[in-house]
Amino acid sequence: MRYFCVPMEIQILQLLEGARNARGVTVIIDVFRAFSTACYAFSRNTECIIPVADIGEAYRIRQANPEFLLMGERNEMKPPGFDYGNSPFMLPAYGLEGKTIVHTTSSGTQGIAAATNATEVLTGSFVNAHAIAGYINSIQPKIVSLVCMGYACEYPTDEDTQCAIYIRNLLTGTSSNFEEMKEIIRTGTGRRFFDPDKQSWSPEADYHLCLQPDIFNFILKAEHHPEYTVLKKVMIPEKQPQDETVQF
Repeated sequence: MRYFCVPMEIQILQLLEGARNARGVTVIIDVFRAFSTACYAFSRNTECIIPVADIGEAYRIRQANPEFLLMGERNEMKPPGFDYGNSPFMLPAYGLEGKTIVHTTSSGTQGIAAATNATEVLTGSFVNAHAIAGYINSIQPKIVSLVCMGYACEYPTDEDTQCAIYIRNLLTGTSSNFEEMKEIIRTGTGRRFFDPDKQSWSPEADYHLCLQPDIFNFILKAEHHPEYTVLKKVMIPEKQPQDETVQF
């Protein structure tokens, strides 16, 4: 399925500077792994996610709300006191129902905090790319900013750039060769998921789970509240989800 928008300006931006310069409807892309993990959490009936840039803020929110869960990473690893890392594979199948999760990462959540000039902020990943395109098509914005957050906001990554291209192609009615994109990622910045020395924090399973295109029919939309920003799940009924089970 492809979505076709009326002519609009679509720009692909990179890193924190890109997030700060983003205008219009802005998609903050973090494939490995923040916004893939967030989608998997919502698929397990999480109530909402609070994305924060500063890890100290995450700890403070948790202290004030002991029932909240902490999820995220620094240097790819689960920080002390966190319930979960930034890994879809390591999320529990049960126990997230109705929960609020405070999520902080080195890339994706930094981009949400930096996108202060955007009119609307969505998260971006392959797992819900069709839903993202469908939502953007439904509201017909004049400007769309696709922001690739890269590795720790330090340098661009293949997975985020290819995801931006994939979403842009959906919006312009251009076909994508996903297997070719996947090979670029596997031989590029996705190599670390096949390193035997990194399996305890970057398991190969995460590579496969994050590169299942279009399995979720919802978007994650940032809503600003007096205390903090929250991500809420918004269903996009036009696209039926596939089975999230993956073989590897």
